[in-house]
Amino acid sequence: MAKRNDGFFAVLFLDLDHFKNINDTLGHSIGDKLLIELSKRLTASLRDQDTVSRMGGDEFIILLPSSDAHGTIQVAQKLLNSIAQTFLIEDYQLSITASIGIALYPNDGIDIEMLSKNADTAMYRAKDDGRNSYCFFTPEMQANSHRILQLSNALHHALERNELHLVYQPQLSASGERIVGAEALLRWQHPEFGSVPPDEFIPIAEENGMILPIGEWVLRTAISQARKWIDNDQPPMIIAINISAVQFRHPNLPNLITSILEEAKFPPQYLEIELTESIAMHDPQVAINTMNDLHERGIQMSIDDFGTGYSSLSYLKKFKVYKLKIDQSFVHDIGTNSEDKAIVNAIINMARSLDLQTIAEGVETLEQLEYLREQGCDEIQGYYYSKPLSPKEFEKFFRSLYNTL
Repeated sequence: MAKRNDGFFAVLFLDLDHFKNINDTLGHSIGDKLLIELSKRLTASLRDQDTVSRMGGDEFIILLPSSDAHGTIQVAQKLLNSIAQTFLIEDYQLSITASIGIALYPNDGIDIEMLSKNADTAMYRAKDDGRNSYCFFTPEMQANSHRILQLSNALHHALERNELHLVYQPQLSASGERIVGAEALLRWQHPEFGSVPPDEFIPIAEENGMILPIGEWVLRTAISQARKWIDNDQPPMIIAINISAVQFRHPNLPNLITSILEEAKFPPQYLEIELTESIAMHDPQVAINTMNDLHERGIQMSIDDFGTGYSSLSYLKKFKVYKLKIDQSFVHDIGTNSEDKAIVNAIINMARSLDLQTIAEGVETLEQLEYLREQGCDEIQGYYYSKPLSPKEFEKFFRSLYNTL
């Protein structure tokens, strides 16, 4: 087709943003009627020679013959504008957006299969960049897509091959005289890929379904290790464990945690579940219900990366948390950036007014530490005191600290 149209040809892969929410809340009948109306709008926005086909679900392929990059941008924006207009479906006024990936012949593929695949890849980049937008395919995306596929496949075997391990970063009182806890941090050492950063493989695990077995392994391993420290005559201390969005929304989470605590004979009041603001605020009422359940079981909860999300004070009062963790992005330049100072001060003062504790992460310098102490921050975590440690290294750190006091 491209050869018959002056060598220019574009493939657009269009996917609705959060369409599943409409099906889940209003039913598939409303969702189907919305897709019918959407198809009409897409067709009306295109030229006679253009083609739109539904691929299944809420995905559409659009073929634009005789279209270069500039012309394709105009079409993509026209489609987004059309979709953004409110849909009236029965008694519902529905507002939706879409993400569009674009691949151009011949640079991005020489057949429709390759062009469609690359447009699909670009569409996911548009979603990652905030949705309601379009994105052109680039060769870098192909390499990234290939790595994601490799990591996804490797993650399915990471547990059974003992490639995952935990390290523990000490959390100290602001005075530095007492270890109050440890945060368990997940690491993946792959024989071929080397050390894979958590911020790269955790989203993949959430996408491919491995986050639940991995998350359970983290809970069991960290709680078991904390029990071993108690058995080795270390005083009980908080073990803080991060919970992913998928884990937190799983209805069996409270029962799973209780079961693991009972098996390990570990006191629930020394377990701290760390949630990010975005997880807690995704569905505040569901979060409140889960937090209430965990709280009634004696489990502590904290808000991680506080200040980077959008928690409102009204919800913060309802969340059963006892601690706010000040994100390291505010701590890093606290000595020179007046805005970061103001944010840190505000978080500490707000926490104090709500009877919440504060812990600052990413503390690396004496200047940062002294400022946080002056403002009344309760606890400190960061390389100033210690990097994340193996269990044996943590025991040595514990003994060395108390031997010097």
